[in-house]
Amino acid sequence: MKSYLTVTFNSEGVKPSEVVERLHMLGFKPTHGTYDFIYDWGKNASVKDAIWFSDRIHETLKGCNVLFHLETVALDVESE
Repeated sequence: MKSYLTVTFNSEGVKPSEVVERLHMLGFKPTHGTYDFIYDWGKNASVKDAIWFSDRIHETLKGCNVLFHLETVALDVESE
């Protein structure tokens, strides 16, 4: 599974570099394209796991004054 994250910054919030640092500590990697960050689970995860991870992201970004959109998808092993 992979989780794709998009972040919307606010000029009244923390610097983007701080957001990147916080997300990096969770295992996200910056990427180019439609999404800002990607997290590779390295395995399939349950919906419960994805919700738990969303809560961790929420806690990590709390007080940063940013919005985030998370999309977690199961990838077909043959397509990788």
